[in-house]
Amino acid sequence: MIHVSDEDVERVLAPRDVLPVLRQAFIDFARGEAAMQPRLRTDSGAAKLSTLGAVLPRQGYAGAKVYTTIAGRFSFVILLFSSESGTPLATLDANAITRLRTAAVSVLAAERGARAGAATLALFGTGVQARAHIEAFAEAFALREVRIVSRGDAAPLARHARERLGCDARACDTVAALDGADLIVTATRASVPLFDGRLVAPGAFVAAVGSSRPDTRELDDALIGRAARIVVEWREQTAREAGDLLLADAGVLDWTKVVELGTLLDGRSTARTSGDDIVLLKSVGVGLEDISVAGLAYERVRAGG
Repeated sequence: MIHVSDEDVERVLAPRDVLPVLRQAFIDFARGEAAMQPRLRTDSGAAKLSTLGAVLPRQGYAGAKVYTTIAGRFSFVILLFSSESGTPLATLDANAITRLRTAAVSVLAAERGARAGAATLALFGTGVQARAHIEAFAEAFALREVRIVSRGDAAPLARHARERLGCDARACDTVAALDGADLIVTATRASVPLFDGRLVAPGAFVAAVGSSRPDTRELDDALIGRAARIVVEWREQTAREAGDLLLADAGVLDWTKVVELGTLLDGRSTARTSGDDIVLLKSVGVGLEDISVAGLAYERVRAGG
C-alpha cells in the first residue's frame, strides 16, 4: 500500500489525461456497470466530516473520499481498494484530484453541450476551481477570450491565463463578461445568484460548480427557466444537494429537461436541438469522479516508480 501526494498527482496528470477515464466511468454508471455512494455529511461544533465513494469494476477499483470542512477550508483524502480482491492499494491526497475532476466534468459536458466554435469564456471566481477550469478549458477549446469576474483581485489569474496558457484574459464586470459569452463557469462560494439570467446570450453553455448544498445557489430562476437542457452527474445526489435547482420557485424547474451526464456521453440523450439553446451543467461532485481519477493517478505513480 502506497501514499500518493498532491504533488505526485500534479506531476503525473494533466487536465486532458483525466477526460477518457471519467468519460468511461460515467458511461459505465449510466449502463449499470458501476455504482456510487451519495455524499454523507456529519458535523459537530465547528467540524464537518463528509464521505462519498464508488465501485468501478471495469477500472478495477473501489474507494471512498473522506474530507473535513472547518472554517470554510477543505482537507481531502481518498482510500483506494482493488474491486477484485478487496486489497487496499493506496491512500491519496485529494486536493489536486478534486480540482482536476471537477474541471474535467465541466469540459465533458461542454464538449457535448457547447455550440461549435465556442471560444469566449466568462469565469466567475478566482479560487482553485476557477484556475483549474481555465486550464482545462484552454486545453479543450480554442479560447480567444477569457473574462474573469471576482469580488477580489482577478489580475493574477488573468496574468496566469495570458502568460501560461496563451489566452487573451482580463478582469471584467458582470455585464461585460456575459455579453455574447459562449462558455460560462461559476466557481464561487456564493449563497445567492451571481447575475441576472436574462443577461446570458442564447446558445451559451453554463457550468455551475460552486455549490453542492441545498441552501446555496449561483444561478437564478431566470436562467434555470431559460435552459433547454440541464445536465447533472447523478439525479439522486442532485436532488439532495443542488441548491441552484432546489431553491427555484415552483414551476420554474422542469425535471423533464434534466439528463445525467452518462446518458449524454453514451449518446442516449442530446444536449441541444438548436444553436440558440442554453445548456446548463449543475455539478455537485460525485464519488465516481474521485475514485476513477484516483485509480488513474495510482497507476501513473506506480508505473513511474
